[in-house]
Amino acid sequence: MSAETTDTGLDPHEGLPEDGGGPRKVARVVLLDPADRILLLHGHEPGDPADDWWFTPGGGLEGDETREEAALRELAEETGITEVELGPVLWRRRCSFPFAGRRWDQDEWYYLARTTQTATAATALTELERRSVAGARWWTCRELAQSHETVYPTRLAELLRTLLDEGPPAGPVTLDTEIV
Repeated sequence: MSAETTDTGLDPHEGLPEDGGGPRKVARVVLLDPADRILLLHGHEPGDPADDWWFTPGGGLEGDETREEAALRELAEETGITEVELGPVLWRRRCSFPFAGRRWDQDEWYYLARTTQTATAATALTELERRSVAGARWWTCRELAQSHETVYPTRLAELLRTLLDEGPPAGPVTLDTEIV
């Protein structure tokens, strides 16, 4: 492990502003297939698979990449899906949560993307992701709305229903800050 990584296997500066202050900059992908199903990853606390949740693909910016570049890179690394049409930013969210022995403060932008490629295969997970991501699943809006599992962002079923009914918003919608 290099001096630039924490015991979680992540660069502690990945996605942070150049001055090192502020929240980690994150790009996430709301990936829809031709049947309007959304792809979610199944994650859990390393060492405790019972402490689990579902979330959209994505992660912190690296180097000088844009959020769009980070969204496409993370999607490819976490799912193997590269044939996508990246759309607009749908939502923005600030969140703070404990994970893998530290607190994560993030500024997340959620991009709409569409694909016909539905087979998934994680191709380049970090060490922490290998210990905490259990797989991926395509969800219908109905399945998401009826689920009792933890999903982030917490209003995802409602947000997805609005997206499917009304199309993308004219500009990014700011979601409520989530602090866990």
